[in-house]
Parts: sequence; structure tokens; C-alpha cells
Amino acid sequence: MKNLRLKAARAGRDLSQQELADLVGVSRQTISSIEKGDYNPTINLCIAICKTLDKTLDELFWEE
Repeated sequence: MKNLRLKAARAGRDLSQQELADLVGVSRQTISSIEKGDYNPTINLCIAICKTLDKTLDELFWEE
């Protein structure tokens, strides 16, 4: 399932995939894969992304 909430939160912070990747210590391809729903990130990566984007785990990663 695509993670449009992550994409929207990243765009809301005016960050490119590469900029977010650099901030959390992964490749741009990893961020792209998470947004496309092709990669299930570790909890540590989820937490790092949430802290960087000032969002909660529920806001970005909880499936409704």
C-alpha cells in the first residue's frame, strides 16, 4: 500500500526524497520504496522519519 501520508508530510516540510534520506541516514531509493509501498521499514527507521517530520507513528504508518 502506498504511503501517501509520508509523501505529503515530506512535501509539507519542503523536503525532497534525497533530503529526507540524508536526514535519517538511508538512501533516496529507500524513501522512494517506502512511499511506493514496496518496502516495510524497521521500527527504528519509522521513528527516525517521524522525528524528522515532527509526526507520530500513527500519523505516518498506521493503516486505517
